Amino acid sequence: MGQKKELTEEQKRDIAMKYEIAEELGLMEKVEKVGWKGLTARESGRIGGIMGKKKRDAAAKGKNSCNTSEEKL
Repeated sequence: MGQKKELTEEQKRDIAMKYEIAEELGLMEKVEKVGWKGLTARESGRIGGIMGKKKRDAAAKGKNSCNTSEEKL
């Protein structure tokens, strides 16, 4: 059997976000009972869509904060 690779910080944040969103959507009980592969395509897509939106929003917020600090210079 192969060795497990160490997760990066970004991967750890993504996993934590996935669990957080599943909890918000009321899917954690299902995930705990049958695992992630027990989710429907719609449920998985919803989680992925929300994750993508949160990442885009965070990136835009970070980008905007850099621009505002440059404008003050």
